[in-house]
Amino acid sequence: MDKTLQGHSGEPEALSTQFGLLGLLARIALTAAFAVLLGLGARAQPVTTAITGHIAGPDRTQRLIEGARKEGVVTVYSSITLETMTLLTAAFEKKYAIKVELWRGGAGDILQRLTTESRGGRNAADVVEGAGPDIAPLARENLLQEVASPVFAELMPGAVVPGRPWVGSRLSIFVAAYNTNAFKPSDLPKSYDDLLSPHWKGRIGIEANDSDWLMAMADAMGEARATKLFGDIAAKHGYSPRIGHTLLANLVASGELPFSLTLYTEAIGRLKRQGAPIEALYLAPTIVMEDGAAVTKKAPHPYAAMLFLDFLLSDGQKILTDDFYPATNLRYQRLPPGVKLNVMNVPKYLDQNAKWAKLYKAILSGKTH
Repeated sequence: MDKTLQGHSGEPEALSTQFGLLGLLARIALTAAFAVLLGLGARAQPVTTAITGHIAGPDRTQRLIEGARKEGVVTVYSSITLETMTLLTAAFEKKYAIKVELWRGGAGDILQRLTTESRGGRNAADVVEGAGPDIAPLARENLLQEVASPVFAELMPGAVVPGRPWVGSRLSIFVAAYNTNAFKPSDLPKSYDDLLSPHWKGRIGIEANDSDWLMAMADAMGEARATKLFGDIAAKHGYSPRIGHTLLANLVASGELPFSLTLYTEAIGRLKRQGAPIEALYLAPTIVMEDGAAVTKKAPHPYAAMLFLDFLLSDGQKILTDDFYPATNLRYQRLPPGVKLNVMNVPKYLDQNAKWAKLYKAILSGKTH
């Protein structure tokens, strides 16, 4: 064979060139295929609230609406009364045509339910809302997602804390309350110290589990003073403890307990709306517990979760206010003139709740003297 037609290996040069070209084309095709697969893999990554919670720009709300309508539903766990939540969820469904699946639980129920579900590998909740001492532990369990929203700018100072994955959604304001048929305005205390008067013997109701209120009072006026004052009231007059703020409010309204040291403002407002003879009394310091809302890290409907959180903190605040829940959105917040709120240190209470529960029980039973 003519050497001029052979390659260095002794193969014909045309065949060598042909196979080399085919190999090059095969490598190019394989590289392109890998690129396509990698692109598909990137696009296939699941959308989470870590993504939807940081969508920004003028089309933010529209993007959330479009994504939420594809999801079709949002699941909410809340401790707000069923009557109020029914109004709130109906308004959300009407505005966005997205179904709300609501699970309503009392204090502590949301914490128990969500932690149990998480440990069992079940992720059902998109949004959680409840008392600060029940929401904050969920953050410690790393179940909540820190997010950003334009609505945050409308909220009261302290409602949004950098690094905290929940936001203040409403307030629980601790106030005293009295039956207006039982007392004249001149009879009412101007301060907590006035409750040491003999006039109050056997007339003071109190919620049996408000140890968080006691801790906040101690923070506001000093632990030694708070312990002595409320212990002295117990020693002189005794307290009539009841379990449940709603029950206690009804007892004040009926006159069975003419005065209560700790009630929530929303319970009083609803009874007044029905014509009951009950009125709130804001004694200083006035303690407020911040209640919170958050989206979960593994929300099954991440677009709808953020859309509902935005709604709760904006339009939903009017619905809450109309049912006497104090709002955190300053557009809807209504407080009596001159009232200064002392915000409870929720993380401190989580760390020290055993101490304050024991001390509160001792005070109510008169065993601090």
